[in-house]
Amino acid sequence: MTKIVIIGGVAGGASAAARARRLSEDAEIIMFERGQFISFANCGLPYHIGGDIQDRSKLLLQTPESFLARFNVDVRVMNEVIAINRSEKTVTVKNLVDGTEYHESYDFLLLSPGASPIVPPIAGLDNPLTHSLRNIPDMDRIIQTIQMNKPTHATVVGGGFIGLEMMEAFHQLGIKTTLIEMADQVMTPVDREMAGFVHHEIRSQGIDLRLGVALKSVEFVATTSIANTDAGEQASTQHLCGQLSLTLSNGESLTTELLIMAIGVRPETTLAQQAGLEIGQLGGIWTNAEMQTSDPFIYAVGDAVEEQDFVTGKPTLVPLAGPANRQGRMAADNMFGRKGTYQGTQGTAICKVFDLAVASTGKNEKQLKREGIEYEKVYVHTASHASYYPGAEIVSFKMLFDPNSGKIFGAQAVGKDGIDKRIDVMAVAQRAGMTVEQLQHLELTYAPPYGSAKDVINQAAFVATNLMKGDAKAIHFDQLATLSDDQIILDVRNPEERQEGCYLQGDINIPVDQLRQRLNELPKDKEIIIYCQVGLRGNVAYRQLVNNGFKARNLIGGYRTYFYSKV
Repeated sequence: MTKIVIIGGVAGGASAAARARRLSEDAEIIMFERGQFISFANCGLPYHIGGDIQDRSKLLLQTPESFLARFNVDVRVMNEVIAINRSEKTVTVKNLVDGTEYHESYDFLLLSPGASPIVPPIAGLDNPLTHSLRNIPDMDRIIQTIQMNKPTHATVVGGGFIGLEMMEAFHQLGIKTTLIEMADQVMTPVDREMAGFVHHEIRSQGIDLRLGVALKSVEFVATTSIANTDAGEQASTQHLCGQLSLTLSNGESLTTELLIMAIGVRPETTLAQQAGLEIGQLGGIWTNAEMQTSDPFIYAVGDAVEEQDFVTGKPTLVPLAGPANRQGRMAADNMFGRKGTYQGTQGTAICKVFDLAVASTGKNEKQLKREGIEYEKVYVHTASHASYYPGAEIVSFKMLFDPNSGKIFGAQAVGKDGIDKRIDVMAVAQRAGMTVEQLQHLELTYAPPYGSAKDVINQAAFVATNLMKGDAKAIHFDQLATLSDDQIILDVRNPEERQEGCYLQGDINIPVDQLRQRLNELPKDKEIIIYCQVGLRGNVAYRQLVNNGFKARNLIGGYRTYFYSKV
C-alpha cells in the first residue's frame, strides 16, 4: 500500500490528493495544512472584501470533513510540518493547537507550500492597519479592520493582480483609494502601452494612481482605543483605530487609514532548503518535467516551484492556480508510475479592473528584449462583435511573433468585452504550435451579437502576415521620437479627428479618401510615415503610396496605440 503525505492544500496539494485517490482506493493519503483551511478560493478573496461574493462560505471549496467523506483523505489542519527527514522518509509535524510534535512516514511526499507575500524592509510596516492578502485569515483581518476603523481612505502598494483587485474592492466600499506602484505601469504581464488603457480606466474612477514611486516609510498614529468588556478582545484591538503617515520615494507624503502591501510573492522554500533539496536559480524549488525534486521520492508543485517557460524553455516563476492544479494532478499520476511530463507554463492570465478586462498569454515585449529574442509586433483595435450591433466595444489587441518563422511569442488584450475569449484562443494557438500565417485561417464563431466575420485575431494575423511577406512596412509608436529630416509624417484621418491636439506635431493632414487626387503634395525623396486612428486606413494609404513609387511606412496600431503609451 502506497503512503502519500502532502504538505499544503489549496490548488496543488488538494488536486494531487483528489487525483491520487481516484487512481488508488488503497493508498493512504495524509494532507497537512498549518492553517485552518485546506482548499479555498484564494483568487476570490478580494471579491468577498468588496462585496461581489457575499457569502464567505462560498470561498471554502472543501473542508477536512468533506475531503474525508468524498476522497477518504486524512486532512490535518493546524498541523505544521517543521522538518523533512529524507533518510528516514519521515516528516516532523507540530500540532499548532497543543504544541505537541510527532513523526509521520511516507512513501512519496508532495510539497505544495505556495508562495508568501513579499514584505520589504520598510520602517513602520509592523502596525495594526497594514495587511497583506494570501489566505482566509488575512481576508478576515482586513474586513475586521474596515468594520472597526471605518476608514475613509485606503492605500494599496503594488499594481499586480491582488493590488488591482483590492483597489477596486475599496472603491466599491466607498473608500477613497490611492494605488502606489514603483514601476511605470500596473499589470506588468502586459507592456507599457497596453497598460495605458488600464491607467486611464483607474483614473477615470477617481483612484489616486501614483506610478514610478515607492513606499519609503510608515508611521502609525493611534487616534482612539477600542474598549471591550472582554479583556482578551481588548488586548487584540486596543490600538486598531488610527492613521498611517506614508512617506514616498519622491518626497511626497500622504495620510491613510488602511494599507495593503501587494508588491508580489516569493516561493515558500524553507522546508525544501532545510531538507537539502535543490533550489533553482530563480529561488524556487527545482523540479524535473515529472515534478520530482532532486529527491525522487519528493515531488513539488504550485507557486513554490520553478517551472519551464513554454516559449523559451527556461525556468520561470508563475504563481497561478491553473498551472498549480495541473502540476498537482500530474505529480499524483507519476507517484503511481504514469510518467507524465509537464508541458510548460504560458502564464495565461486575466484581471478585471472596473469595467475593463486586461489579459495576456506567453511572453511580453519586455521579456523578449531581455532574452535577446528577435520579434515583431502588431496592434489591432477593433470591435468585439459586429460594430452595427448594439453593445460593441473596442478590443485593443497586441501580438508578438517571430518575423521569420511566424511563431507566436505572446498576445495581450484590453477592453470591456470579449477579452477572455481572444486570449484563450491565442493560448490554444500558441500551445498548438500555430504560426501567425495559420491564424488567418481560424474559423471562429460569427453572428452580430457575438463576433465579426473577420475576428480580432484574424485581423491581427492579416497585419502580421503582410509584414512578413513585405506587403506592408511598419513603424511603431516607440520609434516616432527618432525620426530624421528625411522623413515626413502624414495623417490620413479626417480633420475633425485632430481636434483637441490629437495629432503628431509637424505632420501633414490628407484624408485617405483624398489621397489619390493629392499625391502631388507629397515628396518622393523622403520616406512618408503614415498614421490614422488604429492603422487600418494607414494601410490603405500605404498601398496607394508604394504602388505610386513613394517610400512609406505605416504606424501599426495608429494614433490610439501612441496615445495610450503616454497615459
